[in-house]
Amino acid sequence: MPGAAGTEEVRIRMRDGVELAATLWLPESTDPQPCLLEALPYRKDDLTSSYAATYQKMRDRYRYAVCRLDLRGTGSSGGDAHDEYPPVEQGDVAEVIAWLAGQPWCSGAVGMFGTSYSGFNALQVACERPPALKAVCAIYASDDRWTDDVHYRGGALKWLDLVDYCHYMTPLTMLPPVPAVYGEGWREEWLRRLRTQEPWVLTWLREDRDGEYWRHGSVRRGDGTGYERIQAAVMLVGGWADGYRNNTFRTVTALADAGVPHRLLAGPWAHADPATAMPGPRIDLDAEMAAWFDTWLRRGGAGHRDRVDVFVRQTTVPRPDLDLHTGFWTGDTTTSPQSRSLEGPRALVVEPDVGTTAWIDCAGHLPWGQSGDQRADDARSLVWEWPAEGLAVLGHPVARLRVSATAPSASVSVKLCDVFPDGTSALVTRGTLDLRFRDGLHGTPQALEPGTPHDLEVGLDACAYRFSPGQTLRLSVAGADWPNTVAPPEPLELTVHGGELVLPVWDGEATDPPFAPGADTSAEDPEGVEWTVTDDVLRRRTTCAVRHGAQYPTPHDGRAVEQYAGAVSVERDTFAQHADADCSYRLTWPGTDVRVRSTMRLTLSAGELDVTIDVAAYDGEEQVARREWQERLPR
Repeated sequence: MPGAAGTEEVRIRMRDGVELAATLWLPESTDPQPCLLEALPYRKDDLTSSYAATYQKMRDRYRYAVCRLDLRGTGSSGGDAHDEYPPVEQGDVAEVIAWLAGQPWCSGAVGMFGTSYSGFNALQVACERPPALKAVCAIYASDDRWTDDVHYRGGALKWLDLVDYCHYMTPLTMLPPVPAVYGEGWREEWLRRLRTQEPWVLTWLREDRDGEYWRHGSVRRGDGTGYERIQAAVMLVGGWADGYRNNTFRTVTALADAGVPHRLLAGPWAHADPATAMPGPRIDLDAEMAAWFDTWLRRGGAGHRDRVDVFVRQTTVPRPDLDLHTGFWTGDTTTSPQSRSLEGPRALVVEPDVGTTAWIDCAGHLPWGQSGDQRADDARSLVWEWPAEGLAVLGHPVARLRVSATAPSASVSVKLCDVFPDGTSALVTRGTLDLRFRDGLHGTPQALEPGTPHDLEVGLDACAYRFSPGQTLRLSVAGADWPNTVAPPEPLELTVHGGELVLPVWDGEATDPPFAPGADTSAEDPEGVEWTVTDDVLRRRTTCAVRHGAQYPTPHDGRAVEQYAGAVSVERDTFAQHADADCSYRLTWPGTDVRVRSTMRLTLSAGELDVTIDVAAYDGEEQVARREWQERLPR
């Protein structure tokens, strides 16, 4: 029965006998309350134990029961973690929702929420329609795993992400259960994981085109449908400095067409809590989530109206660690298309390392910072310019190009920039396309016929942006967006024979939504963070490298130490590319000291991708496991 506020560890038994570990935050109440669920593979009791502050706030301030779940095979849950978002995961979460709804302290209404992975699976589970799931809040998530995730972009392999999430999930899923939570047998379960777990990244590298693998877990089907599977109300949170910003206008339009109640909140933020993220302005997202769940879990949707709150960025000098972006909010998303002509033909010798000033597609915590001044990359691209004169765009710009290449494999990178009178160039939005997918990203890739012009369409990422008077609108087209995506396989030239830029022009009004403010400044701290771009002049090699880490106390008298290092390089003469990643996690509890370290080396040549992964695990100073994977894949 409901009672005093508290925290409780539980194990929830699944249909096949596997037990999943969960922590409950139960509010002080005389009546049953709705429950909120976040389900993640990121280890609730150590690596992401700091998330507990949000759960406690939702319990104590807003009177929600909260459940944090370790997904199957991760943290202190049983079973095997074969991949991200497998079918068994959606089944597990649906069972957990039913279990939560049936508890005496729960009103029977359940909501799901979460950032990134737990935003993805909130949408995925909503498609499964568990009866008790009434609403979800998906923060920085995607509706399309093939075109808008950390694996491929415009059909091109994402390169820099390989030394981050794509690699660190290997050692993370090979860590042991927490002894105080799992109980006796935790060490045996750890050794079993070390014997049986496989690196997820190998599957992602093999699946180099769209198909059923990527369709599973994507709300958006290859034909653009799929949203009608959702019955729960959907709140989406996006950020213009985040890689999942296309899960904004596109998704709410599709949800509206399917009759799904929804809300969109899109701010200037990177892949971090809007209360502390850079760039600001920052808001208290917890208050917005609580209001959303109050509507659907307590009032059954009474008073709801579909709503969009979008932050329109305005001209701001770019910085990789920009703390505040100027702009304003609006709820009006009505636009009209306007075209700009691209005259040609114009030819370009492709340089494989163009793109370093834009760095990465999905900024988050440092060193994954924001884009800087684009003028160095613009100088190595084809550019078209027009006076901006206070122009505002809101939505997805589209570049329609007629292009030929001197090689059978090529890419185009299209960027829209805001150019200052002194030449500073700020990135507004970008799009990438592997030209083998010129007939559609969800179709079959086809090699180019060298020298033959092809008509293609490059959709740029969703944006909301107003140019200040006196600024210049610049469209740049390059043959690479490196290291965000891989460079082409070999040296080549591109020719743009002509085309047009279609802009979703906005002429609406600003609004003043009553958001509770977040922090005055970002929580990001550059201390101990390395982020370098180097030019080896004699070897004609460009390298981007990062190094960072953290250490902190964890529950059950524990401590965690994380260390990450990664580097990607490209040979400017041959276009050969390399990626190296090194990640280690060390967890200590009284009388226990465990560590897992993984290294990965990738070599990408004109015809193939070679990958080697090496994992070593230690119990104290004793090495208890060592495994190596080697694979050669066609490019």
